[in-house]
Amino acid sequence: MLTPYHSYSSLTLAYVGDAVYEVFIRTKLTKDCDKKVNRLHKEAKNYVSAKAQCAIALRLSDDLTEEETDIFKRGRNTKVNTKAKNADFKEYHTATGLEALIGYLYLTKNEKRLNEILEKCYFYAQDNMGESI
Repeated sequence: MLTPYHSYSSLTLAYVGDAVYEVFIRTKLTKDCDKKVNRLHKEAKNYVSAKAQCAIALRLSDDLTEEETDIFKRGRNTKVNTKAKNADFKEYHTATGLEALIGYLYLTKNEKRLNEILEKCYFYAQDNMGESI
């Protein structure tokens, strides 16, 4: 079933998804202990950089439904007028696709699936640290 959010631009979905993902990661990193903000910021980059999100998205792709894959691809393939400082064109676009998917799940209030995806993102990022990120 189509929702009004199917007609939103991919960049709007990614804009929301970026914020949702950032809050999720910051919450996870601060949950168990009180760390210095500088250390938290450095740790968060391992999860929220375009390079990190690209690696996560590539691992996540097999876990997505057909609808989620369509949203991801729409976000990945959208024309973007900016580029990440420390990522190439492909990494930046793939990260945009992941953010669009997260934004879509958030806006459609699909909380169960959103939480599943966010937890997988967190797990994959931790698993990738030191390898491809």
